[in-house]
Formats: sequence, structure tokens, C-alpha cells
Amino acid sequence: MISKTRIELSPGKKAQNTSKWARTMTKWLVTYSRQTGAKWNVVDFGGKMKSEARGIVDLMAIRKDHRKDVPGLKRGDLFEIILIQTKGGTAPRPTAEDVVRLLKVAKHHRAKAVILAEWKKADKLALFRLKDNNWRCVAPADIFG
Repeated sequence: MISKTRIELSPGKKAQNTSKWARTMTKWLVTYSRQTGAKWNVVDFGGKMKSEARGIVDLMAIRKDHRKDVPGLKRGDLFEIILIQTKGGTAPRPTAEDVVRLLKVAKHHRAKAVILAEWKKADKLALFRLKDNNWRCVAPADIFG
């Protein structure tokens, strides 16, 4: 009889592992929730050893915007950008200071939305959109559809 032993991870390694899984699950959800329009591409800003890097944005979803004509440009010249912060396991939500930073970055890059993706093991990935300084639960199709 083979017994399964559970390997205990240090709190730091456990946090790093859940963070990695939160980013992986978010990338999968963005890629496969598109129903119409151009394909979303996900940029991961992970640091060395695939851990978190400096900066407030963990992922960015970007795609060509084919919907509008702008004088002097052709359709497809512009982009739609969504900034994503991921949280895994029991990581706390962004602080008020973090929200201010996220909004400044979004304004600077003219992002369509700021999203918080929360993932817990054996649970569904939850998406929250930053609107009026509050996180509101959204369906993936509402953002990436």
C-alpha cells in the first residue's frame, strides 16, 4: 500500500506557489473567455524565478481594437488594454494606496479596466472590476467577451 505524504511548504513558498497558480488560472480564463472580437494576449510581468516582480500590475491583457476609426489611423492601429492584479490563497486585497496607484497606472496607459483576479485552491477564479474605488464582481465575458 502506498501512502501519500503531504509535503509541508514554508509560508513564503506556499505564497509563491499560490501566486503562480493565480496568474496561471487568470491567463487561462482571459484566453478562453473571448466570444467575439480580436484575441486577447496576456503579458506576465513575473520576476526572476517566476515569482512576483516589482510594480502594481501583475498581468496585462491587450488586443487590437478594430471597432473605431480615428482620424489619421486605420482600424486595428489602436489597442484595448486591461490591467490585472492577481491574488492567490489568503493574500489580502489591494490597500487604498494600491487602488490609487492602480488608477494612476490605468489613466497613464488609458486602460479599459482594472481587474483583480482572486484564486483559491479548489475554488473558482473570481474577477472583480475596480469601479468608483470599489471592487465589483464581474463575469469574465463582461470584460473579455
